[in-house]
Amino acid sequence: MPEPQNPEHVPGEDSQMSELGGLFVLKPESVTATKGKDITFVAKVDSSSLTRKPAMKWLKGKWLDLASKAGKHMQFKETYDRNTKIYTYEMSIIKVVDGDAGGYRCEVTSKDKCDSCTFDISVQAVQEEQQANILEAFKRSGDAGEDAGDLDFSALLKKREKKQEIPKEEVDVWEILKAAKPCDYEKIAFQYGITDLRGMLKRLKMMKKTEPEKTDAFLRKLDDAYSVEKGKKITLTVEVADPDVQVKWLKNGQEIKPSAKYVFESVGNKRSLTINKCNLSDDAAYECVVGEEKCFTEVFVKEPPVTITKLLDDVHTVVGERVDFEVEVSEEGANVKWMKDGVEINRDTAGSKYRFKKDGKKHMLIINEATKEDVGMYYAFTTGGESKAELEVEEKELEVLQSIADLTLKAAEQAVFKCEVSDEKVTGKWFKDGVEVQASDRIKMTHIGRIHKLTIDDVKPGDAGDYSFVPDGHALSISAKLNFLEIKIDYVPRQDPPKIHLDTSLGNKNTIIVVAGNKVRLDVEITGEPAPTVCWMKEDNVLSATEGRVRVDMRKTLCSLVLEGAERSDEGPYTITVTNPAGEDKAELFVKIVDVPDPPENVKCTSVGEDNATVTWDAPSFDGGVPVKGYLMERKKVGSSRWTKLNFDVYESTTYEAKKMIEGVLYEMRVFAVNSIGISQPSGNSKPFMPIAPTSEPTCLTVDDVTDTTCALKWRPPEKIGAGGIDGYIIEYCKEGSDQWVQANQQPVEKNQFRVKELPAGEKMLFRVVCVNMAGRSPPATLAQGVTIREIMENPKIRLPRHLRTKLISLVGEKVNLVIPFQGKPRPIVTWFKDGVPLDDKTVGTRTSEVDSILFIRSAERAHSGKYTLHVQIENMSDSADIEIQIVDMPGPPIAVTVTDVWGFNAALEWKPPKDDGNCEIIGYTIQKADKKTKEWFTVYEHNRRPSCTVSDLVMGNEYSFRVFSENICGLSNDAGISKNTAVIIKTGLAYNPAPYKEKDMNCSPKFTAPLVDRSVVAGYAAAISCAVRGYPKPKIIWMKNNMIIGEDPKFLMQNNQGVLTLNIRKPGLFDGGRYTCRAINDLGQDEVECKLEVRVVQEKAEKK
Repeated sequence: MPEPQNPEHVPGEDSQMSELGGLFVLKPESVTATKGKDITFVAKVDSSSLTRKPAMKWLKGKWLDLASKAGKHMQFKETYDRNTKIYTYEMSIIKVVDGDAGGYRCEVTSKDKCDSCTFDISVQAVQEEQQANILEAFKRSGDAGEDAGDLDFSALLKKREKKQEIPKEEVDVWEILKAAKPCDYEKIAFQYGITDLRGMLKRLKMMKKTEPEKTDAFLRKLDDAYSVEKGKKITLTVEVADPDVQVKWLKNGQEIKPSAKYVFESVGNKRSLTINKCNLSDDAAYECVVGEEKCFTEVFVKEPPVTITKLLDDVHTVVGERVDFEVEVSEEGANVKWMKDGVEINRDTAGSKYRFKKDGKKHMLIINEATKEDVGMYYAFTTGGESKAELEVEEKELEVLQSIADLTLKAAEQAVFKCEVSDEKVTGKWFKDGVEVQASDRIKMTHIGRIHKLTIDDVKPGDAGDYSFVPDGHALSISAKLNFLEIKIDYVPRQDPPKIHLDTSLGNKNTIIVVAGNKVRLDVEITGEPAPTVCWMKEDNVLSATEGRVRVDMRKTLCSLVLEGAERSDEGPYTITVTNPAGEDKAELFVKIVDVPDPPENVKCTSVGEDNATVTWDAPSFDGGVPVKGYLMERKKVGSSRWTKLNFDVYESTTYEAKKMIEGVLYEMRVFAVNSIGISQPSGNSKPFMPIAPTSEPTCLTVDDVTDTTCALKWRPPEKIGAGGIDGYIIEYCKEGSDQWVQANQQPVEKNQFRVKELPAGEKMLFRVVCVNMAGRSPPATLAQGVTIREIMENPKIRLPRHLRTKLISLVGEKVNLVIPFQGKPRPIVTWFKDGVPLDDKTVGTRTSEVDSILFIRSAERAHSGKYTLHVQIENMSDSADIEIQIVDMPGPPIAVTVTDVWGFNAALEWKPPKDDGNCEIIGYTIQKADKKTKEWFTVYEHNRRPSCTVSDLVMGNEYSFRVFSENICGLSNDAGISKNTAVIIKTGLAYNPAPYKEKDMNCSPKFTAPLVDRSVVAGYAAAISCAVRGYPKPKIIWMKNNMIIGEDPKFLMQNNQGVLTLNIRKPGLFDGGRYTCRAINDLGQDEVECKLEVRVVQEKAEKK
């Protein structure tokens, strides 16, 4: 037995590469592996002559693909050497087991090329090292061999030169002793170191005893391996020699007990184990045990590919938030592999950052606290699909919970600016007109939690201006305006005309800008004696309400116009008029309402690529009163509710190219408009679009045919098609030397061929083909050289198929369909002839194309036999071919069958051939004889070629008739020719007068030979009761239940088979119990038997407490 190989040994690696006829440069070799050791197989494939990457399959047996078994036990590896263009494939089996033994095959395919090779693995047990013979230590020292000195025990203590032992071939000493003479026993024992001669003789005597022959317990064993899909059932079957023997079934060495999952069957010599609803735990080694003999197999459970039913969604979040990636698969309990930017994420490497969650078919990858390092592409892989999503993480935005309100104050009053932000830890600075505000006794700045406050005591005219709060570390500014209301106090006499104290000397100070939704309060100081009447107007409308959203508040010297929640309709000029008997005063204010813009309009996708799309939109119809700064874009997958931001900085253009999209997935996009006030509502969703790349160029563009005005082209589909598929092909042409391409077809053609028509004769033209789909046009496939548009003359020639060069024989009623190709340009004139006359038969059809002609007969008749000629002609050149057709039928019967002579036990027959030979040669006759007594026909001769024969071995005293069938290639005739006379074999010797035949009287009254037996059956299970009766004439059988006749009740089935009577009761119930009687009646009498049938119900066992 060979030595076990080391795990590092690669079978076939040491052998020199040999030139192979197929794709393999190096094939794996058959090996013998040691159980528990590792082994590796290597195959190398030369791809220098291949256009595509070859695909390798490792198979066990005929069809079991080992790719589904990849894991800890079986590992596969693939490498590629760019210099030599050789692919190296490795299959490693870790810790070989008995089930790995068997035949293997590796198969490599690439387009239309295929190659395969086979190899075997045999597994041997681990050999135990034999204990070294202690006598070896006492052998003579030195290199002199047998001539060395005496045994020297002290020499054991001396250091000796180590000499390398030559490995000796293992021999079985007991086989040598069994074949040797007794006188040589002592010599052989001394040679092989056997010291116990008495024990040797005893063992040898036992070995020489004749042992009883041991028969094989199995007639048919289990196959080496079985494969079954998950959820299906599989049956393992063996055939045993002894039909009464009991077998045991084991799984991984453990005995299997019968259950609903494991069903045992025993039918004759067959023993079967059926495994229902196989799962991954049933993937194991099985064995069948009969006595001391065993047979083994291995069952592989193949999982169906797990597909992804719900794809991953892109996620956009901020630092510190939780991220959930969720994918839904087609099978529960499936394994999903997660990867980030090509690096696998598993439980060993996840740590506390990632968590994995399963909920039925849903699988989730959870990132507890997202950071900027988590940005990237995340993938989910199953055995039958994959999905990817992008994670974008940005710094957490600071939200303004309460903005600063504009203030209008008088001198010596207190101004308080207060704002609230979302983060308590954020600090900031206050600015006035762009200059940082410094704290003083009059100006105080406070920060309590999320609230930032600026307080100005004793307001002065110099405090008026724009105030803003800027949080540290955030590109955010919160602004408000402080308006100083200057009150001029003049001495007014008692009759003082009214006066509006409103300073409008500074340009646009009478224009008040308000953000929509904020509260506006216009406080105007008025004087006059007596107290003036105040009237507020907006354009031509008088505002006089004292309650509501728009109201007027009156005080003694102060009149206020209040707008709660300013709206766009509140924008416009406002006029305040004060009157008293002394006079009138008027002032105008303009309130401008600014708001976020309207959403952009008409969002649409204008073009798509493999992973990108270009989107355009129109600017909003209303910019909110403030110029639009730019836009923000979002996208989502159709069917998902999660939107992903595409830009964080404001994008100024109305055209945007979205990237990092998945080809073949439907997307929608929406756009937000941004101005200095804020962000608009989202636009309407764009129509769904799908990123799709155009295909690669068509391949193998060739010219198929050329005429004076046309050119036929052929090509193959592109190598890279993509998710967009192929909508069709566009064919274009132009004259050589020109760049004006003309489209030959208005609509894309689906076929891979096209004939371009209306071309100028004699011109040299260039052609190109473009593949189109929803993504656009592919790169063109162009002919390398121009094509001259000129008819190519070709002599007519008929290419008669080989099987039509001999006579074609067909049966009557069959179809005849002859396809005869021909060639010739221009298209030749085709004519059919039969027996030299032009074919003019309505039952024979012909159809001719540019390359062949078809002759067909739907139902052949004898009249269709003859010589058919196909004639093709081009001008004065022609060619013709003859096809001979013979329609045959079964022959008629021979005629004039006569017994011409009888002698002894022989008879001579003669006949004439049939009048109708079936349109073919008679190849023989079949002769049969029949005794006049039995009238049963027996065949005497078959395939007799002569119209005569001699029938021998006839029985003395019998009279025989004869009949003859004729035979041709269709078979025997339907009818036979029967002899007109008979052959009587006369008896010789003494005459015997037999006694007259006396017919025996078989009549008897009915008598039951087997009675009915009382039975107890289980309710719900079919039951049958049987008995046997005899009687002649055949008695009438009546079944009764409780002395009531059972009629045509479908619940009962009554059977009578050769006197055995059976009553079948389908699913009996408690009411079917009772006494059943069977009565047999004929003209001579009657008899009956009865039995008692008890129907019981199986009581379920009480549940254990």
